Amino acid sequence: MAEFHRKLERNAIGFVLAIVVVASIGGFVEIAPLFTIDETVEDVPDMRVYTPLELAGRNIYIREGCYACHSQMIRTLRDEVERYGPYSLAVESKYDHPMLWGSKRTGPDLARIGGKYSDAWHVAHLTNPRDVVVESVMPKYGWLNRNTQRTDDLGDHLLAQRRVGVPYTDEMIANATNDAYGQTAPDSEFATGVAERYGEATQIRSFDADATRVTEMDALVAYLQILGHLTDAAYKQAAMAGEAAK
Repeated sequence: MAEFHRKLERNAIGFVLAIVVVASIGGFVEIAPLFTIDETVEDVPDMRVYTPLELAGRNIYIREGCYACHSQMIRTLRDEVERYGPYSLAVESKYDHPMLWGSKRTGPDLARIGGKYSDAWHVAHLTNPRDVVVESVMPKYGWLNRNTQRTDDLGDHLLAQRRVGVPYTDEMIANATNDAYGQTAPDSEFATGVAERYGEATQIRSFDADATRVTEMDALVAYLQILGHLTDAAYKQAAMAGEAAK
């Protein structure tokens, strides 16, 4: 084998061809699964897109590097399912660009964090994590409550998402700014439009308890509260599996 390597390395053309062959094999292994993507992603009727406010919160989540310490991918291992909830389905990340599955858990997985804690808990946790989790090593994000969320460009964000396959309508894009405000102000004239465009189950309330303005805290908490609830497919599948096991 050593003699073979010596001869190959001394033959420039042969060495280049060997590299091309090996690289081609690796590329094929990565690309081939994409041809069966339609069979991989579940077809569920209740899958919905992020609202403009939730998408803004997701952008903050990415901006602050939250994905570096928190994964959003529950594996099929029993201990993970018992701790975090039903294992993740491919369809739940269907509209995520980029994916935020993560690979490290300095903090817990957040795939099912939506609805687990109150808005007040999330605000307190983001303001000073040690106030609610004494052993937390997470940094403080209290300044999100002081930062006004920019909303005038949210239509452009939705349009960009549509160009990569997320089914935002022209109406959603045109009303993105008003919908971001309406989601945090249930008594405003814009709140009804949010429910009409994104579904009656859309969470409409002041997430940071200050209805006078839309803050980055509003956006991030709105995003965290929807994680795991864009579709109920995983919960329904877990319930069916439980019934079958009886």
